[in-house]
Amino acid sequence: MAPTKEDRSGAPHETVLPEPAPDSSKTLSLQPSGGVKVGEDDIVVLHEVKKSFGEQEVLKGISIVAHRKETTVIIGGSGAGKTTLLRLIVALDRPTSGQILVEGEDISRLGERDLNRVRKKFGMVYQYAALLDSITVLENVAFPLVEHTKLSKKEIRERVMDKLEILGLDPKVVSSKFPSELSGGMRKRVGLARALMLEPPILVYDEPTSGLDPLTSRMVDDLIEEMRERFGVTSLVISHDIASCFRIAHQAVLLINGRVEACGTPDALLSSDSQIARDFVRQSGVDVASLTRVSR
Repeated sequence: MAPTKEDRSGAPHETVLPEPAPDSSKTLSLQPSGGVKVGEDDIVVLHEVKKSFGEQEVLKGISIVAHRKETTVIIGGSGAGKTTLLRLIVALDRPTSGQILVEGEDISRLGERDLNRVRKKFGMVYQYAALLDSITVLENVAFPLVEHTKLSKKEIRERVMDKLEILGLDPKVVSSKFPSELSGGMRKRVGLARALMLEPPILVYDEPTSGLDPLTSRMVDDLIEEMRERFGVTSLVISHDIASCFRIAHQAVLLINGRVEACGTPDALLSSDSQIARDFVRQSGVDVASLTRVSR
């Protein structure tokens, strides 16, 4: 689960990406041992990742670098392999081959106990918030703390109320409500509050603007950028939304038929050597020149 990137650490490192766009400046270099050498700001690194289900090869050698405290948007149409890639990044499935490193640790070789530890580094924000309808907002947001900490009920409640307030919700009003009583925008914020409860360094958004009207989509984009700036998180966004990609991405990765077709800044997709990448943007019908970037 990335970049318009200057190396903010100041340490030079090289990256090898499959047919990168001209603006993609960071690369991987292999050590003699065959391990992947990563830079200080390379928080998630995929190197030659493949995934097959039986004889069907879904991912065909994916190499991506996501940089700390930046937003990487992985875009592509239906069947591109985005969902499979997402599951591999958050350690819900294992690659057939290749390496996936999270904060320098190769998670493709870990046992289940260590994978559970790695999973806590990711906060998941699902397409429709994925709130549990049978419990209140307070209980939904508290769920990660109840499952993974030994905090008292009082401490959990205080943390939940604080997080709801930070996300622009009145905790006294919404905490006792059920998800069905919330607007779409409120549900998104509650889902974000839950994702942030364990203070993960990485937030993963699964199709966050899917099915939303343009106004609400822009609100979600603003919220993604606000979370990145306010909490210093790295954002990985799985999307098919070109407009959203051009507004929030530091790095855009175009996935086509299980391969990285182009990688770089959103603008680099328009000037990519790949005709497929240029057509993907143009056929979306989005006037990208008129969009206002919210990422910094």
